[in-house]
Amino acid sequence: MLRIAVLASGSGTNLQSIIDACESGQIDGKVVLVVSNNEDAFALERGSKHGAEAVFIDHRGKPREEHEKEVAAEIDGHDIDLIVLAGYLRMLTSYFVSKYKNMIINIHPALLPRFGGKGMHGQKVHEAVLDSGDEESGCSVHLVTAEIDGGPVIGQMRVPVMPGDTPDTLQARVLEKEHILLPLVVQWFAEGRVRFVDGKAIVDIEDIQG
Repeated sequence: MLRIAVLASGSGTNLQSIIDACESGQIDGKVVLVVSNNEDAFALERGSKHGAEAVFIDHRGKPREEHEKEVAAEIDGHDIDLIVLAGYLRMLTSYFVSKYKNMIINIHPALLPRFGGKGMHGQKVHEAVLDSGDEESGCSVHLVTAEIDGGPVIGQMRVPVMPGDTPDTLQARVLEKEHILLPLVVQWFAEGRVRFVDGKAIVDIEDIQG
C-alpha cells in the first residue's frame, strides 16, 4: 500500500480527490500525513477527518530550508512513499527536492510547459490562458524538480476554452479534470508504472484500460 503525504496551503479539494480514491479502492494507498503552512487551511480538517495526521508547520520568520527540515521530519516519521503537492504555495529548495528525488509530484492548472514557472498559480494561470487566445487548456501532473514547474510531465488532461470564459469558469472546468487526473497518476505510482529516464517520465500504461 502506497503511503502518501500531501502538502497543501488551501481548501484541499485535490487532497479530497486522493482521499476519496483511496477509500473507494481506486488508489492502492492511504493518505497518512497532511502538512500545511497555513493554520487555517481546510486541507488539515479534511486530512484529520479521514484518519491522516494533520500538521501545521508555520513558515513565518524562518529560513526556507529550516521550515523544510521541519516538514521533512514529519515525512520521515511516517515512512512516506509519495509526496503530493496539492495547492502548496511554497517554492521548494534544492535541499528538499534532492532529499526526496523522484518522490514529489505536483498538480498544475495548465498544459505545461505553457503557463508554468514563478508566479503562475491559481487565477493567474487561467487569466494568462485567456489572454493568450489559446483554444484549449487543462492540467498537468509533473515531477517536482529544482526548476519551478519544470520537471517531467507525467500526465495531462485537456479542456476546451469556451467563448465567454472567465478565469472562474475556466478554473472550474480545469479543476474537474484535476480531480480525475491526480488520483490516476497517484495510482500509477502505487502500481510502479512510473519511471524517470534521462529527464523524461516514462509511464507503462499499455494495459491501463484492462
